[in-house]
Amino acid sequence: SPSSLLLSSPLPSPLLSSPLLTILSSLFLSSLSCPLLQPPTLTKMPESLTAFSLDDIMLLCEATGIPTPSFRWVKDGKKVNWMGHNGSGNFTAHGDKPLSDYQGHYRCYADNTLGTAMTHTVKLITESTPTLPKQKRSHKTAEEGASVVLHCNPPRSSTIPHIHWMDKKLLHIGQSERVTTGLDGNLYFANVLKNDSRDDYTCNAQYISARTILPKEPISLTVTPSNDVARGRKPQLMQPQGPHSSHLALRGHSLVLECIPKGLPTPSVLWKRMDVNLSETGAWTDNHGRWLRFDSITQKADGEYECLASNTHGSVTHSYTVTVEAEPYWVKEPPSLLYSPGETVRLDCQADGIPTPTVTWSINGEPVADIDPRRRVTGGVLVLKDVVFGDTAVYQCEATNKHGNILKNTYIYVIELPAQILSSDGVVYQVTEGGVARLHCEAFGSPRPQVTWESEDLQNTLLSDSRVSQLTNGTLELFNSSREDSGVYTCSITHNNTSITAHLEVLKRTVMLIGPQAVQVTRGGDSWLDCHFTFDPHLNRPQILWRKDGQKIMESSLGDKAAFVYVCVCVCTCVCVCMYVCVSLLQPAPSLSKPPLSLTPLSLEPLSPAACPSPPVFLSLSEEQDHNLTLSWTPGNTHNSPTTEFVVEVKEEKHPEGKWESHRVTGDVNHLELHLLPYSTYRFRVSGVNRLGRSDPSEISEAYSTLPTVPETYPLNVRSESTEPGTLVIMWEEIDRRLYNGSGFQYKVSWRQVQEHHWSHTHVPHPPYLVNGTRAFSSYEMKVQAVNSLGEGPHPVPVIGHSGEDYPLASPSKISVSVDNSSAIVRWQPVDTHTVQGHLLGYKVTTTTLSQHSTCQKEERWVVEVDGNKTKEVVTGLKLYSLYELSMTTFNRKGEGPHSPTHPFRTPEGVPGPPASLDFESPSETELTLHWRPPTQPNGQLVGYVLQYQQISDSRNSPPQVEVIYDPTVTHLPLEGLDPHSRYVFYLRGRTSAGQGPPITRECATLLDGVPPSNISTVVGERSVNLSWVPGDRYRNHSFHIKYLSKTVGGKWEESEQVNTLQAFYSLTGLQPGTQYRLLITHGNYTHWEDEIQTTELRGVEGDFATQGWFIGLISAVVLLLLLLLVLCFIKRSKGGKYAVKDKEESQMDSEARPIKDETFGEYSDGDEKRSVSQPSLCVESKLGSDDSLAEYGDSVDIQFNEDGSFIGQYSGRGPLNRTDTHTIRPLPA
Repeated sequence: SPSSLLLSSPLPSPLLSSPLLTILSSLFLSSLSCPLLQPPTLTKMPESLTAFSLDDIMLLCEATGIPTPSFRWVKDGKKVNWMGHNGSGNFTAHGDKPLSDYQGHYRCYADNTLGTAMTHTVKLITESTPTLPKQKRSHKTAEEGASVVLHCNPPRSSTIPHIHWMDKKLLHIGQSERVTTGLDGNLYFANVLKNDSRDDYTCNAQYISARTILPKEPISLTVTPSNDVARGRKPQLMQPQGPHSSHLALRGHSLVLECIPKGLPTPSVLWKRMDVNLSETGAWTDNHGRWLRFDSITQKADGEYECLASNTHGSVTHSYTVTVEAEPYWVKEPPSLLYSPGETVRLDCQADGIPTPTVTWSINGEPVADIDPRRRVTGGVLVLKDVVFGDTAVYQCEATNKHGNILKNTYIYVIELPAQILSSDGVVYQVTEGGVARLHCEAFGSPRPQVTWESEDLQNTLLSDSRVSQLTNGTLELFNSSREDSGVYTCSITHNNTSITAHLEVLKRTVMLIGPQAVQVTRGGDSWLDCHFTFDPHLNRPQILWRKDGQKIMESSLGDKAAFVYVCVCVCTCVCVCMYVCVSLLQPAPSLSKPPLSLTPLSLEPLSPAACPSPPVFLSLSEEQDHNLTLSWTPGNTHNSPTTEFVVEVKEEKHPEGKWESHRVTGDVNHLELHLLPYSTYRFRVSGVNRLGRSDPSEISEAYSTLPTVPETYPLNVRSESTEPGTLVIMWEEIDRRLYNGSGFQYKVSWRQVQEHHWSHTHVPHPPYLVNGTRAFSSYEMKVQAVNSLGEGPHPVPVIGHSGEDYPLASPSKISVSVDNSSAIVRWQPVDTHTVQGHLLGYKVTTTTLSQHSTCQKEERWVVEVDGNKTKEVVTGLKLYSLYELSMTTFNRKGEGPHSPTHPFRTPEGVPGPPASLDFESPSETELTLHWRPPTQPNGQLVGYVLQYQQISDSRNSPPQVEVIYDPTVTHLPLEGLDPHSRYVFYLRGRTSAGQGPPITRECATLLDGVPPSNISTVVGERSVNLSWVPGDRYRNHSFHIKYLSKTVGGKWEESEQVNTLQAFYSLTGLQPGTQYRLLITHGNYTHWEDEIQTTELRGVEGDFATQGWFIGLISAVVLLLLLLLVLCFIKRSKGGKYAVKDKEESQMDSEARPIKDETFGEYSDGDEKRSVSQPSLCVESKLGSDDSLAEYGDSVDIQFNEDGSFIGQYSGRGPLNRTDTHTIRPLPA
């Protein structure tokens, strides 16, 4: 026996379970005078942290054990002088050391007499509390619609701060798709609005670990108006920069991809995964769609992503490569176990990670040495042979890669205890025929005791019977029991005298001889339901129990009869649906030590009208052969209506797109042969159908997994999608995942250059595959084969593809050009196909116009694309009398090759186009002067012009007149002796040596001498009359005066200012209301037009308006207010003072009138005032008289002035007008 006993009840063991440890304690602790020992068990572990002060340093390390463990810390591989507190191993700062001395890597050890447990390595970072340097307040100015970035630039720290943009009231700045905070803390405006102008944009950096918030100096932003807002802006990315970025993330950690665009209108952002659906990666959008966030990233997120920012003016994209690696994590952890001396211990420690971690072993904190031949370390497996008591220790398995490390403490106990049988002796076990008998023999000891069973018949060995098996816990199982199996069985421990006996009794089964049958009865009739059965006489007297629809209706006892008939009478009073059950309730004999109480249903029959069938039951599957198997089932109750068909539903569950698929068989068949896909998991269910409908589905079968096999198909549509020279991109359609047929599925890609014999190949998980180092546009044979861990699928037929195209090397040769007027016929010899370096798409014919003065100056160029099969092309649309040069290139999908040598040619001279314009002047009624501009397309050298003109008459037979101009520089021509009463049509053509060109045609007539208008319309007002007329088309402008005479006593003729006929309108002002006038226009010495008018009377308030009650009340209130003010003014005047209005006017004149003159606004004279009163301007801004005119206060209010000339209208209730000039107010003339 060992000198002390090692016990730890929570630990698993191949020898002991937790209840057995309790029994062991009670059995042996009373006989062994030794303490209860326990190795150290870590309960609290340290975590890496950043400390900003000595108070922040706290590394946890606590453990339990008997005896109480002691603790020690190691920093950077060296022991730390440290003192624990009250049995705790927590590490805190002590002494007067500076904060920076504590930075490093730490590990805690817990020791007692049984071993040493240790923690994983943690990192302690020390740094000072972040502070802000002295800052200057910044100001930004931007035009409306432009993008703006407000920089935060928080102090650097190993802990990332939380950024809050706030205003001076500590309210957060509103965030949206237009205004966004980036990962760098900056505030991004996709476009700014006028209301973005403010001077308190403040960045607050919150350092949670340092317990501090640093507010930066506010930033001022001014947005100026801009006319560019209407045009908008195409999207561009502010973050990230460039077209592509790469990101590394650790499994289980978070990752945020950022996409912040600028543009007007605000661009929308769309995220997508390049190869799979974005929802399968676990990503979700945040920050108004500008972030793609992975909260706990998995390997599924590894791949390519794209951000698309777009608005109405365009779009921009950015691609991301996300690489997911992993810190070490456990795949299999070694358990803590109990072992006996001499056994072999295998500790299996398997860890995974990206990159693959390295696994090392330690014993009590010290690395495993190779000096002990009993120990062997292979990867993550530690094997200890022939263990002894000294091997009791704490074993550490540590897995490490570049991202971190994990550690597992495992306890190994080596003890020796005598063997014992814990099950009771002499137990009687009862089982019915065909059942399973289980005889228990639970043993305990170290090393593990070997248990054997024997029966009374010593001639036969129990385990030789195929129906008998022995479990690892010592229990004996006997299947399909028969009456002959009854007897005594002995369980004993090998090499030990300890044994127990067990008695087995196999009883006869209770059998239903005749059960209730389904019947249909009419209302008021009798139904007879029989129940005949037999049972084992060793059982107590049975009870017969009838149930209707689950409710007990009758109970009876038959004494010792072995067989009986029981009649149940049910008087039906209505058509009903009932379920009757006959049950034999078996009572066990009182002598049995372990009576098996059971409720045995013997028959289940319905009494009902026709209904839907019951669901089928007992689904079973045959053995799989060539991926085919047969599904069988037992039909459910038909409910008086025969089943017409069965619906078999199959669902594949290994792949997420699996769904229930239906198959139908006739009602007289209860099986179906199914073809299943390899390496798949299926479930089945069956429904019955009769004339009344379909039953509920049966219970879903257990999952059935088919065997894997090699792939049975190969990828289709293998092709080359090469675009770059020197590369071959092999592409194909991926195979459905359900057809992988096994694990480790890959594609075997093979390629070789045409006419070569050796194939190159590789294995890839998905298309495409890129082959580098190929020649431009070389032919390759390609094939793609499906493979998995079991082998390769069928061999496909190779297809031909080409590597990436390159620019053509040559241009067409032997180019010739023949000119035909405005067309040119180009002929050439095709290029050699080897120089194309791709698919020949055609040729490009480039035609360039050269200046007539210099053959080197390029003026206009256009390109005609020609099919590659052609050797001739007609270039049309050339200008006559022009110099051209022509060149050709070959082009493929990559682009154009070099240009051929240029071929100059000239088009012949032709007739010119029409003159650019033709205008007329009419000096007199019989003269016209023609002005024109030369043709825009002379098509040659102009030699002159030809003018034809003809008088337009009804007879249309007037002779045409021809004028030939031989000087091409002449651009005008006078014509005399024209008929002033006729119109003429003119045709002007240009001439070259090739002939006359098409004419420009115009109609025109001479202008007659102007006269004053005679068809004048008048509109009369109170103080003015408006005159309007329609000017004559052929008359020159004529000036005249309008004379007017007031028909009152003493009236005199007055004359208006000068008026022109082309004005078509004139307003004669300065008239008196309600007065009759005579208007007169003369021409020469005779009266050309005259009329008499009468101005209207001054209008007051309309009758309907003046009779309104509210208006009368308002006028009365105003009159009373005026009277009260007059009384106050008289009282003040009687005391020698001035009116307040007078004082106000004088002060305004003193303070405002003088600066007006000084500021060069022009002098104000009495003469100007008089003119403004007599003839007001037609402009909207002009007013009649001074600024305090009648229009300011309403047309219907009489203007009154007090005796000193001030304007009483100041008291009319209107507020003061907002003016910039002030004049002395004079009363209007009566």
